Amino acid sequence: MAQAMLKPSLQGEIEADVEIKAPATKFYHMFAARPQDLSKASLENLQGCRVLEGEMGKVGTLVTWNYVQDGKPMVANERIEAVEPKKNMIKFRDLMKEFKSFLCTIQVTPKQGGPGGVVNWRMEYERIDENVAPPETLLQVCIKTSKEIDEMLMSKA
Repeated sequence: MAQAMLKPSLQGEIEADVEIKAPATKFYHMFAARPQDLSKASLENLQGCRVLEGEMGKVGTLVTWNYVQDGKPMVANERIEAVEPKKNMIKFRDLMKEFKSFLCTIQVTPKQGGPGGVVNWRMEYERIDENVAPPETLLQVCIKTSKEIDEMLMSKA
């Protein structure tokens, strides 16, 4: 009986939830309207953000992020694919060379009956080949950055 070689899937989805103390709408607003301020909260991870075309918070806008992943400076160009302020949700389509497709969703849900909320990061991707690692370390950068943004927002409260 011949055994089939199973190839690792090039498609995947990973996600993480991060509890925050800051109001969900304020956290969401940092990504949807003031991403240039994110580096003030997390300079170790985010060196900067620029709008290349369009208007921040609007579908179709092209944004460049300068960040550090695994100790290396990285650049990501992302197009805003969806914005839903009532759900505190924004989706970015990443234009990375290592991925055929990469969609990052950030949704911030308020806590019931109290301050704070939960930031959900979801990354749906298709790698170009098996040599490209799934974006787990990028997700870790997002988790760490979320905690630092929360600290900054709470220090201003």
